[in-house]
Amino acid sequence: MITPNSGKLTLRGRKNMSKQVIFHEDYYLEYTFDPAAKPGRMEAIMDELSDFTVITPLPATVEDVLLVHTDDHVTRVQNDYDEVYQSALLAVGGVLLAAEYAYNQQPMFAAIRPPGHHASPDGYWGFCYFNNIAIAVRSYCIHKKIQNALIVDFDLHFGDGSNNTFRNDPLVTYYACEGNTPNEFTSNLIDFLAQHGTVDFLAVSAGFDRHEDDWGKLLSTKDYQSIGSILKLYSEDHGGNRRFACLEGGYNHHVLGKNVRAFIEGFY
Repeated sequence: MITPNSGKLTLRGRKNMSKQVIFHEDYYLEYTFDPAAKPGRMEAIMDELSDFTVITPLPATVEDVLLVHTDDHVTRVQNDYDEVYQSALLAVGGVLLAAEYAYNQQPMFAAIRPPGHHASPDGYWGFCYFNNIAIAVRSYCIHKKIQNALIVDFDLHFGDGSNNTFRNDPLVTYYACEGNTPNEFTSNLIDFLAQHGTVDFLAVSAGFDRHEDDWGKLLSTKDYQSIGSILKLYSEDHGGNRRFACLEGGYNHHVLGKNVRAFIEGFY
C-alpha cells in the first residue's frame, strides 16, 4: 500500500540504498549553449554523489535510436549538431544501461545529458534530441522482455516527446506529475499509482526544475526524497522491483546535486 507518510517512506528508502550511479565523464562536455549543457551542471551532481560508485556506459547504436526515432530525425541531428549527436548517443547508452540494471531488479539512476523527454519520433526541441527513456522502454517492449511499462515524469515541463511516442501504444503509459502545492503534487502521484495497477517496468523522467529555488518554485529538496520513496514502494509492491530513472531538467547548480541525491535516497 502506498501512503503519503514521508517519514516512513524516507526511512525505508535509505535502508536499502545502493550507492551506484550511471555516469560518463563525457557528460561534462559542453555540446551547445543551452541550460542543460551549461558548464558546472553535471559537476554539481557528481560532486554531491562523490561517494557513489560510477558505472560507465557505452554510446547507443543507431539501431537503438531507430526503435523510437525516424531515419530523417537521426540524420537531422547528425547533420545539424555533430557534437550533440555524439553526446546524445552516449545519453541513450546511459539510460539503456540503467534499464538493464533495473530489469535485473537493481534500481538505478542515470545522470546523463542531453535530456530527452521533449524528443518525439520525428522532432526535437527543449534541449532534447533523442528520447532516452522512450528508447530504453521501447527496447524492452519490442524484445518482449516485459508486458507493459509505466513512465512517470516529474519534470516541470510536460514530456510531449514521450507522450507522442507512446500515445497509441497499449503497452506503455505516460504520466506527467502535476500539482499546485507540494502536498497536492505528491498526493496526485500517490492516487495515480494506486489506481494504475501492476506493471513490469517503472521508468522515471527525473526533472528537478520544479524546485523552490529553480524555475518551478514549488518543491523542496525533501519533497524529492518523498517522491523517490513513493515510487520505490510502488515498484516493490506493483512493479516487480524493476525501476530506473534518468535526469531530465534542473538548472540551479546550487541545489541540483542535493535534489538528485535526495531523490536517489528515496528511490533506491
